[in-house]
Amino acid sequence: MAAERGARLPGAASFWLGCLLLLGRRAPAGAARSNSAPPSPGASVRTFTPFHFLVEPADTLSVRGSSVVLNCSAYSEPPPKIEWKKDGTFLNLVSDDRRQLLADGSLFISSVVHSKHNKPDEGYYQCVATGDSLGTIVSRTAKLTVAGLPRFTSQPEPSSVYSGSTAILNCEVNADLVPFVRWEQNKQPLLLDDRVLKLPGGTLVIANATEGDGGLYRCVVESGGPPKYSEEAELQVLPDPEVSSNLVFLKQPSALVRVAGQRVVLPCVAAGLPAPTVRWRKQEEALDTASSERLTLLAGGSLEISDVTEDDAGIYFCVADNGNETIEASAELTVQTPPEFLKQPTNTYAHESMDIVFECEVAGKPTPTVKWVKNGDMVIPSDYFKIVKEHNLQVLGLVKSDEGFYQCIAENDFGNVQAGAQLIILEHAPATTGPLPSAPRDVVASLVSTRFIKLTWRTPASEPHGDNLTYSVFYTREGVARERVENTSHPGEMQVTIQNLLPATVYLFRVTAQNKHGSGESSAPLRVETQPEVQLPGPAPNIRAHAASPTSITVTWETPLSGNGEIQNYKLYYMERGTEREQDVDVSSLSYTVNGLKKYTEYSFRVVAYNKHGPGVSTEDVAVRTLSDVPSAAPQNLSLEVRNSKSVMTHWQPPPPTTQNGQITGYKIRYRKASRKSDFAEALVPGTQLSQLIEGLDRGTEYNFRVAALTINGTGPATDWLSAETFESDLDETRVPEVPSSLHVRPLVTSIVVSWTPPENQNIVVRGYAIGYGVGSPHAQTIKVDYKQRYYTIENLDPSSHYVITLKAFNNVGEGIPLYESAVTRPHTDTSEVDLFVVNAPYTPVPDPTPMMPPVGVQASILSHDTIRLTWADNSLSKHQKITDSRYYTVRWKTNIPANTKYKNANATTLSYLVTGLKPNTLYEFSVMVTKGRRSSTWSMTAHGTTFELVPTSPPKDVTVVSKEGKPRTIIVNWQPPSEANGKITGYIIYYSTDVNAEIHDWVIEPVVGNRLTHQIQELTLDTPYYFKIQARNSKGMGPMSEAVQFRTPKADSSDKMPNDQASGSAGKGSRLPDLGSDYKPPMSGSNSPHGSPTSPLDSNMLLVVIVSAVATVVVVVTVAVLCTRRTTSHQKKKRAACKSVNGSHKYKGNSKDVKPPDLWIHHERLELKPIDKSPDPNPIMTDTPIPRNSQDITPVDNPLDGSAHQRRNSYRGHESEDSMSTLAGRRGMRPKMMMPFDSQPPQQSVRNTPSTDTMPASSSQTCCTDHQDPEGATSSSYLASSQEEDPGQSLPTAHVRPSHPLKSFAVPAIPPPGPPTYDPALPSTPLLSQQALNHHIHSVKTASIGTLGRSRPPVPVVVPSAPEVQETTRMLEDSESSYEPDELTKEMAHLEGLMKDLNAITTA
Repeated sequence: MAAERGARLPGAASFWLGCLLLLGRRAPAGAARSNSAPPSPGASVRTFTPFHFLVEPADTLSVRGSSVVLNCSAYSEPPPKIEWKKDGTFLNLVSDDRRQLLADGSLFISSVVHSKHNKPDEGYYQCVATGDSLGTIVSRTAKLTVAGLPRFTSQPEPSSVYSGSTAILNCEVNADLVPFVRWEQNKQPLLLDDRVLKLPGGTLVIANATEGDGGLYRCVVESGGPPKYSEEAELQVLPDPEVSSNLVFLKQPSALVRVAGQRVVLPCVAAGLPAPTVRWRKQEEALDTASSERLTLLAGGSLEISDVTEDDAGIYFCVADNGNETIEASAELTVQTPPEFLKQPTNTYAHESMDIVFECEVAGKPTPTVKWVKNGDMVIPSDYFKIVKEHNLQVLGLVKSDEGFYQCIAENDFGNVQAGAQLIILEHAPATTGPLPSAPRDVVASLVSTRFIKLTWRTPASEPHGDNLTYSVFYTREGVARERVENTSHPGEMQVTIQNLLPATVYLFRVTAQNKHGSGESSAPLRVETQPEVQLPGPAPNIRAHAASPTSITVTWETPLSGNGEIQNYKLYYMERGTEREQDVDVSSLSYTVNGLKKYTEYSFRVVAYNKHGPGVSTEDVAVRTLSDVPSAAPQNLSLEVRNSKSVMTHWQPPPPTTQNGQITGYKIRYRKASRKSDFAEALVPGTQLSQLIEGLDRGTEYNFRVAALTINGTGPATDWLSAETFESDLDETRVPEVPSSLHVRPLVTSIVVSWTPPENQNIVVRGYAIGYGVGSPHAQTIKVDYKQRYYTIENLDPSSHYVITLKAFNNVGEGIPLYESAVTRPHTDTSEVDLFVVNAPYTPVPDPTPMMPPVGVQASILSHDTIRLTWADNSLSKHQKITDSRYYTVRWKTNIPANTKYKNANATTLSYLVTGLKPNTLYEFSVMVTKGRRSSTWSMTAHGTTFELVPTSPPKDVTVVSKEGKPRTIIVNWQPPSEANGKITGYIIYYSTDVNAEIHDWVIEPVVGNRLTHQIQELTLDTPYYFKIQARNSKGMGPMSEAVQFRTPKADSSDKMPNDQASGSAGKGSRLPDLGSDYKPPMSGSNSPHGSPTSPLDSNMLLVVIVSAVATVVVVVTVAVLCTRRTTSHQKKKRAACKSVNGSHKYKGNSKDVKPPDLWIHHERLELKPIDKSPDPNPIMTDTPIPRNSQDITPVDNPLDGSAHQRRNSYRGHESEDSMSTLAGRRGMRPKMMMPFDSQPPQQSVRNTPSTDTMPASSSQTCCTDHQDPEGATSSSYLASSQEEDPGQSLPTAHVRPSHPLKSFAVPAIPPPGPPTYDPALPSTPLLSQQALNHHIHSVKTASIGTLGRSRPPVPVVVPSAPEVQETTRMLEDSESSYEPDELTKEMAHLEGLMKDLNAITTA
């Protein structure tokens, strides 16, 4: 195929083609489509040709022997050829003497033939128009119906009617003959008027009958042949008896289905004395037939609706009323609509290899089916002709033969319509004069999945910059001639993702570049095979669920499209929302009805298909709620409050959520006198109201109350009767309440608990209590509480402060006499629970009454993820546990996470309470106390309950991506569990893609088990940005996805890792280098470049000699410099030896003669110096420590000669966060590593370069002491032991990995200990460098650089040897003849690093 196929039109041709695409819109129905002008003078682009139907055939009803014309006319230039199809087969009209083609294209049938066994003319007709060199179009399908032989299903019967009443005479025939029915009276045609009416079914209605209406009636059917008469029936008109009779329906409305735009008659005829009047309503709305233009009340009471619309659908009620009684009947009207176009296909220009979509959006009721026709032939969906977005036609990889007319035909039971568009395949415009680009280079598939492939390439050699080039990717399945094209979205883009491919399929790809002159050469075909898909069924499409009843749900689905083998059966999983138990049932069909469900409860459903390989991919969960029903339980916590002698306030709570069975629409309160149980009254309240004041009661009378909940389905069960007695006389509210009988205060640190008892005179109304408080004055703040309350906690007070508290009872008249108390809050340091502190108490408190017995048998029943039902027993009640007094219960609950959570309280008047609004998967503790008047119990024993799990409501957090050291094609993804896991995490799914905007089903997925917080992904493409998302799942389902995290893989494989770089990651390996042998040649700079060439052996040997000589010189210089700087005294050495290095990088034991300078070898590519440990220790473990380049990289340290026992010495202070680490690496372009020397370790304890979650507080710097005998110094130096005792479970410190530096540091080897070392596993570590993170603009997509520390990576333990005892350190340094100042070493190392840079410049010159 030519390289120019599918390329974009260049220059002016592209502009004019865009104009044509905008102008090529379909004209309105019945009008000629506009012709598009050629794009430019001399251009060879063809214009769209008007070709459409002027008239299309319509549905027709005929009778046997009559003639019929089916109209059809089409327009084109020249006029098209017209043919007809009947039932999908072309008619041969040449030799047919009954059917002929008229001049305008209509079909004429001279005499319709129709019999019981021969029906040649009845059927579906379609007009087909064909234009020369244009194509073919087809009309809508028209149905020709021939009425059958007349048959009476019911005939009129003799009847009588009272004068002024209504009579009906039945005559029903087969439906297609109803239009041919008429009535005769005394064998004369009957004239119809406003009083005499023929219903659509043929029934005759005579309203307000008179003597003239009497006679013989019969109905006649005239359907082309001889008329057929029914039997005659006599109607007698009787005089008015002037006595009443019962109302009855002579004709009731029945369910009707009509098409929008038709006339509808709902019959309704009632009779009785007095004569009834008929009125109509729709649902609950009365219909005003007098003022409506579309509604008419016909004779007898029938309702006529003209030009019916979808809004008219609903249930209609016919109500007949004669003053004595009322009757009603109902029927449902369903309005269906034929198909109509919301969006029609439009004329389209395209090039070969392009993909196009013809849009077709239709509406109708029932939902229309859509099929596509090309040049009169049905389009069968295939790999290249697809139906997308329900009704649109997509054509992939256009070829010349795809040109023509395409029609969208929509059809349902009430009609069909068609609309078409023309497709023209354009020839490619010739290239303008000028150089064309050469073929793009290095076309590779950077990402290959089962259903998509990402291609990348480099610019053509002819245009290396290529900023203005656009690219087209042509691809096809191997062995298929139809080629498709995908264009880049903007100039200069050199990557494309090809979607919607088939698994395990070979595709051929080629790329062309276009500049302003045209399309250039094509690249060589690239053969790529998509990854195979697991041979298991895919998810079943179109899973739907609908409630069939209050206890059943029907689920339907379709066969999976990617079945990969015959489906053997399906498994339907369903689960009640908010529970954790999922049930399943085996199904062999594509639908199933689940019975026995809870009413008005939401369930989730999913389907898994099975084939011979096992279960396939599950569908997404679909949720549906069962239908509502009457409540199955009574309201809860009904309580009564006697307000006065004539009213009682009722309070209640809704029924438990699982028993409401629907939306609570109201409550019904029934009440009665206890002495007259058969006579009761009712009160209705809305569903949102949970209390009601019942007024108008008798004084001093006992009443029984009960409450029932209502839904739209009816009334549920009522509560048990609860009694209350009204007052004999109303309480006095003509004066203010008296003083409360007692007031107690209990001060705490920041709060005061106030408790009191009501006034002794109970005959005065108390509406509530006012509490005033303040420092030195009680008028600073005032709080009002309910009259039932007996205690209150004043919060947010200042410690050690003197507060004055006042308490007053109040009612509607005003506030009573105050009662005063004073209290001093406790100081911060006082946490004891001492008794209350009272000063200047003006009144002697009344002794507390005897406490009540606490409730027993407290049980917590878990109902859902946020609801627990609490029940208990009260031993102070009778054995039937029936509450007959005014006691109430206080329920309290809390969770221990976090530990300082406060209790929540609620009151109840029954022996149970429903606690809602809890957190999922959380343990709560509950207790109950009882209060009766002034007496209260202590809290009951505690009950516990854990709420059910819920799907995670937050994504995994702290998602980070790092590159695996030594393997640039492998990355490590780290994360932390969701903060709102709402249950045990059972698994994670990692999504990754190179396109952050791709649909989620196009991302590659990696499943991970729930106990893992890290995962490796291998074989990625170098120098490519990837995006990662993570989703968590528990037993309830999948949670939300995390935000996308970006990570770019390195540009090339890193080969600067020497063998000991991985030593810390292998069990049992130390930092000793392997024997390289005499033939070892260090790799040279650039040896890893894919385009470079290896250095010759001779050059390598010469370079090695130069390096070794330079290193030897440097070592001598360093040694001399160090010896010259020794000027400290022996006492100062002891003090320095007693100090622990903050980073734990050096520990010295033994004599100075054991200290040797390191042998150095040089990794030339990164110019890295590393020690070759000559220690006799067989398993030394060494990590590297970065050497600061200058003094600005290190926080200044204290004066080394300072003798203060409280000064910290030899420490790099400060705390370096993860952000500052990555910022440091980005700013300095380096990847430093922390180097930590270790004593010998067991083989299984290895040091791994892994990110750490531990943060290193600045306070972990170790303190130096001036003398080991100083008590303060000893205390300061015992920090490690004390921290270990305080937190024995503290995690061990980890080695941090930082971005690498091109010039890595070296470290002084550890001095092997003369004896077994002492380990302190709790030794903290502190980062060597303290840098402030730069302020960066925060983007919506997080970016992880190579080596960025991930907070979510589980820490790998690193055992660090403890510092030697003070006495041992002193003894060691007394024996040592050589000691190095850390400050001096730092300067020398920095100087050495500068020398190495100079050496690097010399060797690379």
